[in-house]
Amino acid sequence: MRNFKELKVWQKAHHVALEVYLITRSFPSDERFGLISQLRRSAASVSANIAEGCGRDSDRDFSRFLTIASGSASETEYHILLAYDLKFLEEKPYIELDGKINEIKRMLNSFIQKLKPNC
Repeated sequence: MRNFKELKVWQKAHHVALEVYLITRSFPSDERFGLISQLRRSAASVSANIAEGCGRDSDRDFSRFLTIASGSASETEYHILLAYDLKFLEEKPYIELDGKINEIKRMLNSFIQKLKPNC
Protein backbone atom coordinates (compact mmCIF):
# COMPACT_ATOMS: atom_id res chain seq x y z
CA MET A 1 0.00 0.00 0.00
CA ARG A 2 1.34 3.41 -1.02
CA ASN A 3 1.14 6.67 0.93
CA PHE A 4 -0.68 9.01 -1.45
CA LYS A 5 0.52 12.11 0.44
CA GLU A 6 4.09 11.35 -0.67
CA LEU A 7 3.24 11.34 -4.40
CA LYS A 8 4.13 14.57 -6.22
CA VAL A 9 1.18 14.14 -8.57
CA TRP A 10 -1.22 13.90 -5.62
CA GLN A 11 0.34 16.98 -3.99
CA LYS A 12 -0.07 18.99 -7.20
CA ALA A 13 -3.65 17.77 -7.69
CA HIS A 14 -4.51 18.64 -4.09
CA HIS A 15 -3.13 22.17 -4.53
CA VAL A 16 -5.16 22.63 -7.72
CA ALA A 17 -8.30 21.52 -5.87
CA LEU A 18 -7.59 24.08 -3.15
CA GLU A 19 -7.06 26.78 -5.79
CA VAL A 20 -10.32 25.85 -7.51
CA TYR A 21 -12.21 26.20 -4.24
CA LEU A 22 -10.71 29.65 -3.68
CA ILE A 23 -11.25 30.85 -7.24
CA THR A 24 -14.86 29.70 -7.43
CA ARG A 25 -15.77 31.81 -4.39
CA SER A 26 -15.89 34.80 -6.73
CA PHE A 27 -18.15 33.12 -9.32
CA PRO A 28 -21.77 34.32 -9.54
CA SER A 29 -23.92 32.84 -6.78
CA ASP A 30 -26.43 31.52 -9.31
CA GLU A 31 -23.67 29.11 -10.45
CA ARG A 32 -23.50 27.53 -6.99
CA PHE A 33 -25.34 24.39 -8.14
CA GLY A 34 -23.96 24.55 -11.67
CA LEU A 35 -20.42 25.34 -12.71
CA ILE A 36 -19.09 25.92 -9.18
CA SER A 37 -20.28 22.51 -8.04
CA GLN A 38 -19.07 20.72 -11.19
CA LEU A 39 -15.65 22.38 -11.13
CA ARG A 40 -15.08 21.73 -7.45
CA ARG A 41 -16.15 18.09 -7.70
CA SER A 42 -14.01 17.34 -10.75
CA ALA A 43 -10.95 19.05 -9.23
CA ALA A 44 -11.32 17.19 -5.92
CA SER A 45 -11.92 13.93 -7.79
CA VAL A 46 -8.39 13.98 -9.25
CA SER A 47 -6.62 13.76 -5.90
CA ALA A 48 -9.37 11.57 -4.39
CA ASN A 49 -8.93 8.93 -7.11
CA ILE A 50 -5.15 8.98 -6.73
CA ALA A 51 -5.61 8.46 -2.98
CA GLU A 52 -8.13 5.65 -3.49
CA GLY A 53 -5.84 3.93 -5.98
CA CYS A 54 -3.01 3.99 -3.46
CA GLY A 55 -5.16 1.93 -1.13
CA ARG A 56 -5.61 -0.87 -3.67
CA ASP A 57 -3.62 -4.09 -3.62
CA SER A 58 -2.38 -4.29 -7.20
CA ASP A 59 -0.68 -2.10 -9.76
CA ARG A 60 -3.54 -2.93 -12.12
CA ASP A 61 -6.13 -1.46 -9.72
CA PHE A 62 -3.89 1.50 -8.98
CA SER A 63 -3.47 2.16 -12.72
CA ARG A 64 -7.25 2.06 -13.19
CA PHE A 65 -7.75 4.75 -10.54
CA LEU A 66 -4.99 6.87 -12.06
CA THR A 67 -6.84 6.62 -15.37
CA ILE A 68 -10.04 7.79 -13.67
CA ALA A 69 -8.07 10.65 -12.09
CA SER A 70 -6.82 11.62 -15.54
CA GLY A 71 -10.40 11.72 -16.80
CA SER A 72 -11.34 13.99 -13.90
CA ALA A 73 -8.37 16.22 -14.74
CA SER A 74 -9.67 16.54 -18.31
CA GLU A 75 -13.11 17.39 -16.98
CA THR A 76 -11.57 20.05 -14.72
CA GLU A 77 -9.63 21.42 -17.69
CA TYR A 78 -12.90 21.86 -19.60
CA HIS A 79 -14.73 23.48 -16.67
CA ILE A 80 -11.87 25.97 -16.28
CA LEU A 81 -12.11 26.80 -19.99
CA LEU A 82 -15.87 27.25 -19.67
CA ALA A 83 -15.40 29.56 -16.67
CA TYR A 84 -12.89 31.59 -18.66
CA ASP A 85 -15.16 31.80 -21.72
CA LEU A 86 -18.05 32.90 -19.49
CA LYS A 87 -15.77 35.63 -18.07
CA PHE A 88 -15.88 34.19 -14.54
CA LEU A 89 -12.12 33.72 -14.66
CA GLU A 90 -9.48 36.21 -15.76
CA GLU A 91 -6.86 35.27 -18.36
CA LYS A 92 -3.84 35.00 -16.04
CA PRO A 93 -5.45 32.64 -13.48
CA TYR A 94 -6.95 30.64 -16.34
CA ILE A 95 -3.56 30.16 -18.04
CA GLU A 96 -1.87 29.24 -14.74
CA LEU A 97 -4.56 26.76 -13.72
CA ASP A 98 -4.74 25.23 -17.20
CA GLY A 99 -0.96 24.74 -17.15
CA LYS A 100 -1.11 23.03 -13.76
CA ILE A 101 -3.92 20.72 -14.86
CA ASN A 102 -2.02 19.74 -18.00
CA GLU A 103 1.11 19.04 -15.96
CA ILE A 104 -0.94 16.74 -13.71
CA LYS A 105 -2.35 14.95 -16.77
CA ARG A 106 1.17 14.39 -18.12
CA MET A 107 2.36 13.10 -14.75
CA LEU A 108 -0.61 10.74 -14.48
CA ASN A 109 -0.01 9.42 -17.99
CA SER A 110 3.65 8.80 -17.24
CA PHE A 111 2.78 7.05 -13.98
CA ILE A 112 0.22 4.84 -15.75
CA GLN A 113 2.80 3.89 -18.41
CA LYS A 114 5.30 2.90 -15.70
CA LEU A 115 2.73 0.68 -14.03
CA LYS A 116 1.61 -1.08 -17.23
CA PRO A 117 4.44 -3.67 -17.40
CA ASN A 118 3.36 -4.86 -13.93
CA CYS A 119 -0.34 -5.13 -14.80
